[in-house]
Amino acid sequence: MRKSDRLFQLTNLLRRYQPVTAQQLAEKLNVSVRSVYRYVDDLSVNGIPVYGEVGTGYRLQDNFELPALNLTPDELDALLVGVRMVSGWTGTELPASARSLLHKICSGLNETMKHHTEANIYVPKLGARLKESEYWEQLRMAIRDQHKIRVEYVTLKGLLSSRQLYPLGLFYWGGKWTLGAWCTLRAAYRDFRVDRIQVLQILEDTFETTNDISLSLYIKTQAQNDECS
Repeated sequence: MRKSDRLFQLTNLLRRYQPVTAQQLAEKLNVSVRSVYRYVDDLSVNGIPVYGEVGTGYRLQDNFELPALNLTPDELDALLVGVRMVSGWTGTELPASARSLLHKICSGLNETMKHHTEANIYVPKLGARLKESEYWEQLRMAIRDQHKIRVEYVTLKGLLSSRQLYPLGLFYWGGKWTLGAWCTLRAAYRDFRVDRIQVLQILEDTFETTNDISLSLYIKTQAQNDECS
């Protein structure tokens, strides 16, 4: 967990359980007591009024509250839709991060806005497409870390093809995810529907983007192809 996340979590624990000892905080955060001391110092440096009382523990200044987020109802709806789309249409790991982000944001909302977080816009989930979700997650990480991949892929003609690719981006086309990649076999940009990938192997070898192979050039090339079609 990142340090900023720890500090946010620590502030919420202080608000909820004060006064609370360093040992109790360490147990709730699953860190050492020494780490709690450092985090408390960091909070003080960043203007959070936390005080230690001998024999009692830490507490926040009376009436201290984290500033409420000033989101409009439309902004909150946009956030909720985005989180539900990530949760329903991506991989197996990113949805948990999206829900964690939503929880952090909602904890800073004022009481009036919290009533607007009930679901009124629904997004269908991938459901039984578990393999596709797992591949999506692996592709996301391969793109981020610039790892070459090898896929066995069923073409639209029903033929099985094996390709080594430089994965560049994932694109959602209203029902299907597509991988945009540089294909070493064709020495050109190609699109691969994630649901047609039969076998996915993340290779240890990495690749570097160049003037000839990059996400921006892939997008430009695809746009030019669309204009010509």
